[in-house]
Amino acid sequence: MATHHDNDFHQTGEIPKAQTKAIWRTFAILVGLTSLEFIFAFFMEASTARNAIFIILTIFKAFYIVAEFMHLKHEVKALIWSVLIPMALIVWLMVALISEGSYYFESVTNYFN
Repeated sequence: MATHHDNDFHQTGEIPKAQTKAIWRTFAILVGLTSLEFIFAFFMEASTARNAIFIILTIFKAFYIVAEFMHLKHEVKALIWSVLIPMALIVWLMVALISEGSYYFESVTNYFN
């Protein structure tokens, strides 16, 4: 069985055109997100808002990296949701464990004081 590929060098005799525009766009987006993270990390006063903004920007950057470099944005929607839903549940679990852990720490330290 023969397979046909549109960009196959051996079939057409032409070298496929480089996709440098997409590479530079990805580079610019990642540089922009990283610079925003640095701006918030170094120039904003330490607070819960700064941490929340930093975490949200990091999550956006992680999703973009997964979409671009792991080619998730080119997959079918069912596969995308099968990756995103467990990730959302893991984030929810982390938030729940952190809040419960801080409550437990406060109750134990108040009990022994």
